[in-house]
Amino acid sequence: MAKLPAKVSDRISSGIKRFQPILAAAKSRDVGESDTVTIIVDILAEIFGYDKYSEITSEHAIRGTYVDLATKIDGVLQMLIEVKAIGIELKEPHVKQAVDYAANQGVDWVVLTNGINWRVYKVTFAKPISAELVVDIDFSNLNAKNAKDIESLYLFCKEGWIKSVLGEYHSQKQALSRFYIGAMIVSDPVLQILRRELRRMFPDVRIEVDEIKAVLTSEVIKRDVTEGENAEGARKKIAKSLNKVQKEKSEKKASSKDDVKDDSPSDDNESPDSTPPT
Repeated sequence: MAKLPAKVSDRISSGIKRFQPILAAAKSRDVGESDTVTIIVDILAEIFGYDKYSEITSEHAIRGTYVDLATKIDGVLQMLIEVKAIGIELKEPHVKQAVDYAANQGVDWVVLTNGINWRVYKVTFAKPISAELVVDIDFSNLNAKNAKDIESLYLFCKEGWIKSVLGEYHSQKQALSRFYIGAMIVSDPVLQILRRELRRMFPDVRIEVDEIKAVLTSEVIKRDVTEGENAEGARKKIAKSLNKVQKEKSEKKASSKDDVKDDSPSDDNESPDSTPPT
């Protein structure tokens, strides 16, 4: 993650101290959704750095209804925020509602919050549309002096958004997820390396790639890592990346052959050292 500017870090730290008691009091009073939205707007402005009057809106219409809140930078919609009353536990139907809003608007990022719990989802526009939980924060448990807690809120900040910090965090989380690691282990390039090393250790034993893959998927890697929607998504992304690399190699190889061909002397041309006939 990019280094936090000191000014932003101080703002986040101060905001944690300020809003934790406010949220605790609101929860004890069991305030409704409208009052929770008011607190969220203040958090967006005072902690996350958005201008309350030009970059936060509660009037963003989606198919005849209005999403609770949305953030904009330079007039461009960045993320939708679905707010629930502070005393309501966030559940799957709430996630679906938020994701449906994002899908109808074509927005990649959606936040679901009750003020205390903050969840960020990355929406994938495939068939069917899906959403991946990227960030899950309990605001009441944050420590204003803890660097990691401050960094976790930086993901929501305007400054972080401008630097694509949330997207980078998501990519890193994907790369290190068990699904991507599992899919990479059983990808052809890695299997070929394993086969080569095993044959080096056991030169008299015939070992095939399919045999190695079978052992990995049935005896080494847990089934939930190689099966299911997340695993399939990881396999597809890795396969796409490998195909792209292979295509680039093929194009580079073809280009090199063409260069060699162009540099070769033509059979129809005489050698510069040849003597013209008399």
